[in-house]
Amino acid sequence: MIKEKPLLEIKNLHVSVDDDIKILNGINLTIKLGEIHVIMGPNGSGKSTLANVLSGRPGYNIDKGEIIFKGEDITSQDPEIRARNGMFLAFQYPMELPGVRTWQFLKSSVDAIRLHNELPELKIKEFDKLLEEKKEIVEMNSELLKRSVNEGFSGGEKKRNEILQLSLLNPTFAMLDETDSGLDIDALQIVAKGVKNFHNNNNSVMLVTHYQRILNHLTPDYIHVLMDGKIVKSGDKSLSLELESKGYEWIRESISKQS
Repeated sequence: MIKEKPLLEIKNLHVSVDDDIKILNGINLTIKLGEIHVIMGPNGSGKSTLANVLSGRPGYNIDKGEIIFKGEDITSQDPEIRARNGMFLAFQYPMELPGVRTWQFLKSSVDAIRLHNELPELKIKEFDKLLEEKKEIVEMNSELLKRSVNEGFSGGEKKRNEILQLSLLNPTFAMLDETDSGLDIDALQIVAKGVKNFHNNNNSVMLVTHYQRILNHLTPDYIHVLMDGKIVKSGDKSLSLELESKGYEWIRESISKQS
């Protein structure tokens, strides 16, 4: 049964970047455990900014508002602390880390979370068993684990690696920033399978996407449309189908008529 206490509360969030360019203009959003929320909207609407700000990524100015996670105000909290406390962001463009072997990166990440939760580091055999189980879900080639992180990976392999990290770290709140972009049908199904395998009533997902097609494989609880830095419309999965067929202009026209 889904718990009613909010996992994440975003209250009147206003965000800008250098030169006082305003990107988010009063975001209000509540996410409960067990829920999947999808953020959609045209280019430049602030979708990726929202995910980056929630994760604590530097380069943004929070001018107003609060971010409450697990009942604690994390508005000014360092990204490393947010990650240890159960936040995860899968990037739209995963970075390469030359010289850092993927296997070592994954094990170090898992052990850091375990130590934060006062659990011992996994022995190599224990970790390898866990890794084998999780990489099968995303059909990850074992040879990639021997390479530096994302170095020489295809676009689809980078996205699978993000979902592999998600599965291993098992966060409470997962943000996926256009993880479905640039994927062919097969890779999209594999990524969606990884997300479905991860999700349960003890965690929540916020998926940022341009397209409805990944929602053919996932069942969101809410769809939110972000325009000009505000959530202007929310609904169920049927809203994404409407956006797919009609685009965003009808929403903008509806807002204009109301104002």
